[in-house]
Amino acid sequence: MSLADAFDAIASAISSDADRKDAIKKGGAIFAFTLKNPAGEQKEWYIDLKKSGTLGKGSAPEGEKADVTMVLSDADFTKLVAGKANAQNLFMTGKLKVKGNVMKATKLDPILKKAQNKAKL
Repeated sequence: MSLADAFDAIASAISSDADRKDAIKKGGAIFAFTLKNPAGEQKEWYIDLKKSGTLGKGSAPEGEKADVTMVLSDADFTKLVAGKANAQNLFMTGKLKVKGNVMKATKLDPILKKAQNKAKL
């Protein structure tokens, strides 16, 4: 699974109105991801589960601020979305760093689980 595939799976998991509203209700935050590739280059993405239920490039939607930022390698992120890695294990082993509201980070789990199911289809 590539990085693009991972974000496509997440977008697919919140594509319908019902799924988006449910994700906003469960998430209630803007989640930012700082992803590093093996060459050390960083890319930023966000998932807005506070208002719009959208995702995009950058640290947050324009005029907004992320509630929580997760820093990890792009390889670990794709494993996380594919269900081949566990966020708790990545955090405990130092492969996932969380800035901001750590408790909000746990709210992303149901959305990632739904993305895993979409990725397997």
